[in-house]
Amino acid sequence: MKTILGLSMRPALFALCCCALAACSQKPPAADWALNAESAADRATQAYLKADQRVQALEWSKARAEVERTASPQLLARLALMRCAVEHASLQWEGCSEYQALAIDADPPEQAYALYLQAAAMAPQAIALLPEAQQAVARAGDAKAALAAVQAIKAPLSRLLAASMALRAHGPTAGLLAEAVDTAAGQGWRRPLLAWLLLSVREARRRGDEDQAQRMERRVQVLQGQMRPGPQHSTTPAASANALP
Repeated sequence: MKTILGLSMRPALFALCCCALAACSQKPPAADWALNAESAADRATQAYLKADQRVQALEWSKARAEVERTASPQLLARLALMRCAVEHASLQWEGCSEYQALAIDADPPEQAYALYLQAAAMAPQAIALLPEAQQAVARAGDAKAALAAVQAIKAPLSRLLAASMALRAHGPTAGLLAEAVDTAAGQGWRRPLLAWLLLSVREARRRGDEDQAQRMERRVQVLQGQMRPGPQHSTTPAASANALP
């Protein structure tokens, strides 16, 4: 059973909670709060990635309200980290303030994940508590190893988060930026794609590669709808005739 911190963003993010509360071996039906919370969190994640601010705020609020029904700060901490991780994948490196208010009650895997999101130094024991997909990135000793670890991750959002963490740990490389841009573009995720494209523009200019910078800028323009043709004017014979001097 997958933990929320696997960041695949599949709707099973609260399956662990349901299983622990009701004995896995008997395979009971999931509680309604868990089903509601997982559904809202999934919708919030997709809305955030698509840059729909209103919907993502509403759905995160619904997910939190459902988890609050359990009176479990551990589960709230897990949900807060999920939201923070999605934001980090879009290069929004905020301080995860919602998690910090719950950190004192967080379980060891969540504490380890919070360290990972902070780009803090991690002991081997803490890295072992991370989702398997993120462990190789956390252990990577240089940019080349980090890129290889990122490219090995199959789930797009997990890959994008890993790219963000590799960026913080080892700095931007052309290969890492290309991997992140391709991942976000392949899913049609406007918010992270814009962030990674803008970073790519800055890095290309820093390297003196103006052609690459302009290519990335054109992609930004397409993403923002700035390359659409203007209104078409009538060119019917009658209209043309009337326009003659």
